[in-house]
Amino acid sequence: MLLYSQYTSPRLSYIIALLGNEIFNEPLRHTTDKTVFLDDSGPKINYSGERLSAGEFFIQNHPLLFEKGIREQKIHCFLFLDQPVFFKSEGDHAFDIFAACFYLLSRYEEYLPFEPDHYGRFPYRASLAFREKFLDSPLVNHWLESFKKVLRAKFPQLLFRIKEFRFIPSYDIDMAYSYRHKGFRRNAGGFVRSFLKGEWNRLLDRWDVLFQKKKDPFDTYEWLDSLHLYCRTRAYYFFLVARQQKGVDKNISPALKEMQALISYHARGYSLGIHPSWQSGDDDLLLREEIECLENITGIPVKCSRQHYIRMTLPQTYRNLIRAGIEKDFSMGYGGANGFRASIASSFYWYDLEEEKQTGLKLYPFCFMDANAYYETQLTPKEAFDELMGYYRKLKQLNGLMITVWHNQFFGTDPLFSGWKEVYEVFLKDQVYWDM
Repeated sequence: MLLYSQYTSPRLSYIIALLGNEIFNEPLRHTTDKTVFLDDSGPKINYSGERLSAGEFFIQNHPLLFEKGIREQKIHCFLFLDQPVFFKSEGDHAFDIFAACFYLLSRYEEYLPFEPDHYGRFPYRASLAFREKFLDSPLVNHWLESFKKVLRAKFPQLLFRIKEFRFIPSYDIDMAYSYRHKGFRRNAGGFVRSFLKGEWNRLLDRWDVLFQKKKDPFDTYEWLDSLHLYCRTRAYYFFLVARQQKGVDKNISPALKEMQALISYHARGYSLGIHPSWQSGDDDLLLREEIECLENITGIPVKCSRQHYIRMTLPQTYRNLIRAGIEKDFSMGYGGANGFRASIASSFYWYDLEEEKQTGLKLYPFCFMDANAYYETQLTPKEAFDELMGYYRKLKQLNGLMITVWHNQFFGTDPLFSGWKEVYEVFLKDQVYWDM
C-alpha cells in the first residue's frame, strides 16, 4: 500500500508506522512525489487536499499532522459506521482517521491547560472520551477494523494483518502485607487506632497474624500462583520499593530480607517491573535509586513500570522513565475511572508532542483496575464482574489487548474485599473454557 501526501512530518510518519503495524502485513510506503504516486498501479491512498486519480482512496487531510506546536483544536464528533468520529473529511472517508488517531494516541488534550484532580492528575472527566461517552470503548481499534473493510471494498487484493486477542493480568504490590514486617512502631499505632475506633475484630486479627496464628490478610501470593498455573497465564508484578514509608507510599521496607525474598521469588517466575513511589514523581534521582534497588534485589535489569496511583504528567513522567532506562510502561489508564485513556487496546510507542518525535518507550494501556471499581465507582463484586466481562467481549471481538490491574489485598481475607477473590477466579478460569 502506497500513501501520498504533499508534505511529510514527524507526526505523519509516526501515525503511518503505527497504523501500518496494526492493520497491514508490511509497512506502508510513503511518498511526497506526485508522479511516483500516479504511476503506481497498486493499492494507494491519497492523503492530501485534492483528488489526484480515479483509482486512489482519497482522504482529505486535516491540518493537525502538518502543524507544529500545540493549540486548542476544534472538535465536533459525529457518527460514522455506528462509531463516534471527528475531523470531518471530504473524499472516500468521512473523517481523517490519521489525524483523529494521532490526537487520541498522543494524548494531545493532556498538553493543553486543564484543572487537575485532587491528586494533581489529568482528570478523566476533562477528556474528550468522557465528554463524548466513548471512554469505555477502544475507539481506535473500531476505526481500524472499519477502515480495513472500506479499503478491502476498494482494493480486494489487499492482505491485512491477522491479530489475536491477548490478555495480560498485572498486579501492583504497593502494600505487600497488612500487618507482617511493618515493625513495632507501625503495628503499635495500628493497635491504638483499632482500640480507639472499637474495631475489635481488626485488633484481634492483627494480634493473631503477628503471633503467627493465622496468615496475613494480604498474603495472597500462593493462591495467585496456583490460579496462574491452572489458567496457563503469564502475569506482570509491579513492586513499590520506596525507601521512606510516608504519604501513600506505605509498602514494606525493601531493606527487610522478607520483602527481598518476596520480590526475588516473583522475579523468578514472572515479568517484574518498578512501581515508582509517589515521592519519586518529584525526584528524578529517587526514581533511579528505586529502580537500582529493585535490580539489586533481583539481579535483573528493570525495564517495565507502572506509576503508583497512576501519578502521571505529560511529557515529564515519560521522559523521566526513558532517562531511567524504562522501555515498557503500563500506566496508560485513569486512576479515577475504568476505560481506555488513549482509546486503544493495543500497545504503541509514545510520541513526545513537545519534542515532536516518536520515542522508544512502548505503552501498554489497561482498561480495568480493581481500585477504580471499588473506591471510585463503588461497584459490588458482581457489578465489577459484569464490567470486566463487558471489556472482555469487546476486546475479544476486536482481537485487542486486554490488561487488568489488581492489588493483592483484594484477594485476601480482609472483610472489606469480600467477594472480590471469587470474582477474579471465575473471570480467569472461565476464560480458559471460552478460549478452548
